[in-house]
Amino acid sequence: MDALLKPLETLEAGIGAVEASPKDIGKLEHIVRRLGVGLREVLREGELDEKTGLTGDHWLARGSSKNPDGSAHIDMQLTIMNSRVIDLVAGSRERWELAGDQLYVDFD
Repeated sequence: MDALLKPLETLEAGIGAVEASPKDIGKLEHIVRRLGVGLREVLREGELDEKTGLTGDHWLARGSSKNPDGSAHIDMQLTIMNSRVIDLVAGSRERWELAGDQLYVDFD
């Protein structure tokens, strides 16, 4: 088995922790700015802008095939992932940004 793949039993055993994610108040655990295809930068803090999303992220420049003119799709401006899910799947925090999301939160 590939060293990066986790056995199904390990993933299933972690479902309880994921389901126990806070439902009222969460915590921002990790911020990743996508600088371009395959390029990521982990941030200690970030700035959110109503028009451009996470400042410095390539979302706006990348565009989207979902719009006829190829422009960026407003509903895809920010991506959020549950930190317990990514921790279960990716393991070490150093691998979280490979998922391609920007905000990793401990929140259901």
